[in-house]
Amino acid sequence: MPKMWTKTSLAKTIDHTLLKAVGTAAQIRELCAEARTFGFASVCVNPVWVALCAQELAGSEVLVCTVIGFPLGANRPETKAAEARLAVSQGADEVDMVANLGAAKAGDWQAVEEDIRGVVNAAGDALVKVIIETCYLTDDEKVKACETAARAGARFVKTSTGFGSGGATVADIRLMRQTVGDQLQVKASGGVRTCQDALALLEAGADRIGASSGIAIVNDLKG
Repeated sequence: MPKMWTKTSLAKTIDHTLLKAVGTAAQIRELCAEARTFGFASVCVNPVWVALCAQELAGSEVLVCTVIGFPLGANRPETKAAEARLAVSQGADEVDMVANLGAAKAGDWQAVEEDIRGVVNAAGDALVKVIIETCYLTDDEKVKACETAARAGARFVKTSTGFGSGGATVADIRLMRQTVGDQLQVKASGGVRTCQDALALLEAGADRIGASSGIAIVNDLKG
């Protein structure tokens, strides 16, 4: 039986996101204010804004989420680990890291695993989500990427950066959920713009939604 969503429960699944290159401090403050008002799970921002978000969200239940190795995943593992360590020290509760996609396409899953593990270790108690950028992977590679993230100690697998050639799909969420079972959580992001999109992805097995349209998604919920 489909879950009966309320605006409050739906908001709790959303990472309220602003990752565009030209985002300003004023826009980040507005993002945080919106997240407080609507009760979103987190704000997801570029690393330069972590300290500001931690300040703006102090005393609230809204988490600070940032991105690591974003959006290509092509940084050195040491760079990703250092970036994660600094972000957590500045107040990040969650880090969404882009996997080494070139290594994934080459079938070098050991390199992918080591890359993820370095960030997991650097992040300490902060929750790590691994962006596998599904638009570039075959189904077999998506499965291997999810399995690799689990072995490396990540807590989530995530579909997309939103900067690739495609975003979250119901089929990919179903495949990722089937692969990780209850071992990991699943985040759908990239192109999630409507309430209908979000509910379909949640029904398919997503635990969290990454979206810059969170307010519209919640406000469009009927009932």
